[in-house]
Order: sequence, then structure tokens, then C-alpha cells
Amino acid sequence: MHLTLRQLQIFSQAASRTSLTRAAEDLHLSQPAVSMQVKQLEDAIGMPLFDRAGKGLQLTEAGRELYRYSKEISAKVDEVIQVMDELKGLHRGALSIAVATTVSQYAIQAVAGFHKRHPGIRVSLDVTNRKSLLSQLNQNEADIVLMGFPPKKRQLESIPFMDNPLVVIAAADHPLGRRKAINLAEISAETFLLRETGSGTRQAIERFMKRKKVSLSNTLFMSSNEAIKQAVAAGLGLAIVSRHTISLELKAATLIELPVRGFPLARQWYIVRPSSKRYSMAARAFADFILSGEVQF
Repeated sequence: MHLTLRQLQIFSQAASRTSLTRAAEDLHLSQPAVSMQVKQLEDAIGMPLFDRAGKGLQLTEAGRELYRYSKEISAKVDEVIQVMDELKGLHRGALSIAVATTVSQYAIQAVAGFHKRHPGIRVSLDVTNRKSLLSQLNQNEADIVLMGFPPKKRQLESIPFMDNPLVVIAAADHPLGRRKAINLAEISAETFLLRETGSGTRQAIERFMKRKKVSLSNTLFMSSNEAIKQAVAAGLGLAIVSRHTISLELKAATLIELPVRGFPLARQWYIVRPSSKRYSMAARAFADFILSGEVQF
């Protein structure tokens, strides 16, 4: 059996995109060229890799196994390239960073500072939700993930690097804004704007409310912090967010932080990566830069 890295690359792209046409566009090849490479790969293996019946490509059992191995092979090839780049020092290379939406403002400042030191490193920054971050950790896709509350049951290395206090916010003209102290029970009847299921911030809120035996009676759900901040500013309800994400709104007086007893909730942000993943020189340098405390934020 003779397989080539190029065939595996093309097959993997077709599998992830569930389309030969889209894979061809991604790889800047013609659709017939992609089809030919996949056909040659199937001939070499002696089994079909795709079920072409119906809409889109579906992996066969053999295709699923090969797809899993092809991703592992691709990761190893990337690692070889990184090692070779490292032999040349931190003048070249690539760094893939994925961050939770609550960390995005900090991450942008960190990437900007890192880029000034190492302009030759190509940095990609993916700001996404917790579900996507966990998927990227599972698939070994990102070099470094910045997030809160890393899962405990996975083989991950987690290093805390900054406190991330959660606070209760309201519109600037909210009646509770005139209070010097507020009991948690007093706000339980308010409408609360929460992130989607699976959000790290929402999980922290739910754990806290459960410990305090308090239920939020009226809740609305939104998929981004920006939407929540805008909704709170418009008077739609209260929210619990990272204090780091509202600095501009507090300065502009569009939002206020309420003095609720028990708040702020103490949380932290973490540098997270799979324990089995080798740190590239660029990733190590970026982690060290964050841990140095030099990021202006």
C-alpha cells in the first residue's frame, strides 16, 4: 500500500468540508484533481472512503479511521516544521491561539505586545465560545488556549495567569444603582441576561446560585458578551460578567457595577493546552510573555 502526504492532506480537507468542491477551493486545486487524488487513495487502500449517496460526502468506517490518523499525521508534520523553524530561532514560525470571548480584549493586547517583540511570528487569534475551545483542545488544533475554568477530567496543563472577577451590572439609570449594598435575594426577581448553555461564565454563575440556594426567576439568553452588555445598557435586565470586559462602558457611564453582597465572584483565566502537546518555541515564548505580567491591560 502506497500513500502520500498530499493524498492524505486532500482527503482530510474533503472529509472536514464534506465536499470535494469546497476542498478544491480551499486547496486551490481543480475539482477533478481532488477527485483523482481521492480515487487513487481509495484504490491504494482497497476500500471506499466516502459514501457518496445523498447530499454531501459521508465518511465510511474506513474513511473515519483514516481521517483520525490523517489528522495525527498532519499534527506531527506541523511539529517537524516547528522544530525546524525553532532551529532558526524566533525569527520565523507560526502560533495559533484560541481564546474565550471574555478574554478577547486582554488577548488582543497580549498579541500586540508579543508581535512587537517577535514580528516574524505569524499569529492567528480565534475568539470563540467554550464549546469550540474544548473541541480545539480535543483535536490538538490550537497551540495555546486562554480560558476560564478548564475542565478537570481531561489531560490538560492549566496555568492561572490573571484574576477574572465576575460582577453584577445594570443600566446607568437602574434604581438599584443608588444603593450602597444589595442582598442577593433582592436581585433574584430581576430579569437576568445569561450566556448560552456551556458558557464558562454561566457555569460559574449557576454554581454560585446553587450554593446560595437562590433561583433566578426571569432569564434571557444571548450568545455573546457584547450583546449582553448592549441589552443591559438598554434596560433589558441585569447581567453577571467579567469586570475586565466592561471597563469602557464604566468609563462612558453606560453601565454600572452593582454592590451585591457576595460579589465579585473570584475566578481566574488560564493558559491551557493538552498535556501531551509539545510546546513550540513560539508558544513557550508567548506563555512566558503572559506570565511575566508585562501585558498592558
